Amino acid sequence: MKKYFSIGEAAKAAHTTSETLRHYDRIGLVNPSKKDEWTNYRYYTEQDIVRLNTVRALQLMDLSLQEIKKVLEYNDLEKIINFLTNAENKADEKIAALQYSKSKIRSAKAVYEKKLQAQQKSGGTFLKNYPKRVILLSDTLEAPTVDNLWNYLSHFYDKLTPALKEQFFFEDLAGIYTENGISKLFAVCTRYADIDGLRVLPKGKYLCASCTEESREQTLHELIRIARTKYGAEPAFTVQLIVVSGILQWTYEVQVYVG
Repeated sequence: MKKYFSIGEAAKAAHTTSETLRHYDRIGLVNPSKKDEWTNYRYYTEQDIVRLNTVRALQLMDLSLQEIKKVLEYNDLEKIINFLTNAENKADEKIAALQYSKSKIRSAKAVYEKKLQAQQKSGGTFLKNYPKRVILLSDTLEAPTVDNLWNYLSHFYDKLTPALKEQFFFEDLAGIYTENGISKLFAVCTRYADIDGLRVLPKGKYLCASCTEESREQTLHELIRIARTKYGAEPAFTVQLIVVSGILQWTYEVQVYVG
């Protein structure tokens, strides 16, 4: 005797919804083996569920319902088997590609986990020697955003006249320069001419700390406090290098000059 399943049970077995099964029935893709003439309730057999699972699997292969219906209506069983064999091979290729992608994601994740662990271990402040750096301040940009970091250096080239563009070249770096309470984004120059907006960051020791956007202000205040109490410095400016830490994500290395 055949075992019948309600539409809810069949939907659960095929990992889909009852409404999807009703749609399959309406378009003639998978009809229930039994339908109550009084209540119109649909009942499915195990064979119906196999067909439902086949449809769902073929959909994952990016086939439309119309294409799937056409295939499953073939009278030639050998033709159906050949089609499903090809679909199986494509599924294997897709699985292999996903496994390869997963391995790359795992590698990238491991790199970022190491960076995070190193950042957490270093925790506090550290001293770093920097050579003299020449920076060009932006006229309009005060804080990093997804939009202005996407094509960052073009903003600085655009502010130069055609005659000056040949005299400038920038490192692929972004940062915030703050002096007298005014903050501007900057680019680091490797070649430059004397124009308004240039600042020279002196050679020497900088007290540094890594931080996030949320902890940036607190970290900056703490560095200035340490610079004053421990190094006897009175910082005239601060630098916040933007460190890209992921896709459209960034952290900061805050720097205070201590001589």
